[in-house]
Amino acid sequence: MFEYSVIAPPFTLKFREMSKKELESYYCWFIDIIPQRIAILIKSVKSTPGFEDWEPDYLPASLDKLGEWFARQVETRTRKDEEKLAIVSNSPLRLKNVQIDDRELTNKTFSIAIDVGMYLSQVFLKNVHGLKWKQMLKGNKRNIDYGQPVFGNFGNIDFNPVRMMVTQAYGIVHGTKKGTSLKQLYEIWEKLA
Repeated sequence: MFEYSVIAPPFTLKFREMSKKELESYYCWFIDIIPQRIAILIKSVKSTPGFEDWEPDYLPASLDKLGEWFARQVETRTRKDEEKLAIVSNSPLRLKNVQIDDRELTNKTFSIAIDVGMYLSQVFLKNVHGLKWKQMLKGNKRNIDYGQPVFGNFGNIDFNPVRMMVTQAYGIVHGTKKGTSLKQLYEIWEKLA
């Protein structure tokens, strides 16, 4: 069986704290590493029993099986008390009396979400005319996508494929999303383009 390699960005990924130069370097690194990470994803999916016949052809139909595979890969770990406190203290709303979930995604799950997000980005680029990557470096650093690679051609809404896949992973954990949610996500955003 293929040994999945967890992504190891050479950056902190604390986008609001990174300098403009670091953010620009991150953007270049992210775009450059997409083919390598998709190759790792393909090997991982195809080495999983029941998914050997997955066709990574960058067509929307390929998201059905990939979404099912992704849903089976999502794992959590116990969130430490310090992490919960950091969530509250770093929140722009300074959450008070809010219950922070005891479960957090594992590093491997975050990595797989990034890889699936990269594959999803290529499905969009192949099938939706006029999409282009961009990076938001101006404006409010509190913007959820500040400094990250996004598609900006969905009306006036940016689409961050990595953030969307991390959101999907949390949804799978909480039972609000399932394997079919990946294809549904694509179909919703395709209509906005």
